Amino acid sequence: MKELVKESVERQYSHIVVINEDLKKPNSIIVCHLPEGPTATFRLTSVKLKKQLKRHGNATNHRPEVILNNFKTRLGHSVGRMLGSLFHLDPEFRGRNVVTFHNQRDFIFLRRHRYIFKKNARVGLQELGPRLTLKLRRFQKGTFDSSGGEYEWYHNHKHMDVNRRTFFL
Repeated sequence: MKELVKESVERQYSHIVVINEDLKKPNSIIVCHLPEGPTATFRLTSVKLKKQLKRHGNATNHRPEVILNNFKTRLGHSVGRMLGSLFHLDPEFRGRNVVTFHNQRDFIFLRRHRYIFKKNARVGLQELGPRLTLKLRRFQKGTFDSSGGEYEWYHNHKHMDVNRRTFFL
């Protein structure tokens, strides 16, 4: 992974996204912001691809709008900004595409929709897919370094899962 980061920095990429799978089902995702970081590791749950969704729409090549909802803490702002930076800063409104990252009880729900204007000034949503739920496991300063990296935050289930009313994002 370290060699991949060095090569990507030389080619001036902005992010590396690695999806880990187990038995052909995705179970975690690593998002590394280049060139200096941060790096976040998420657990993936409730993954539904486009073909598994009923009445899904077809995505276009337009750049989507990004909605970051309910990222209120200092860590939440950092994670939200990193997730928002995965997409282009200048959306194409003509495509009416929206990507939503919604934080609720430290679970991040990722949805992609197209809004459709109906009669009488009503608006409808058509899901484009995929549909994911993310749970932050580690947030590391700098690029990916599993052995010597400095962690800004990591999920310690022995101490953090005791109180169900304490949230970190």
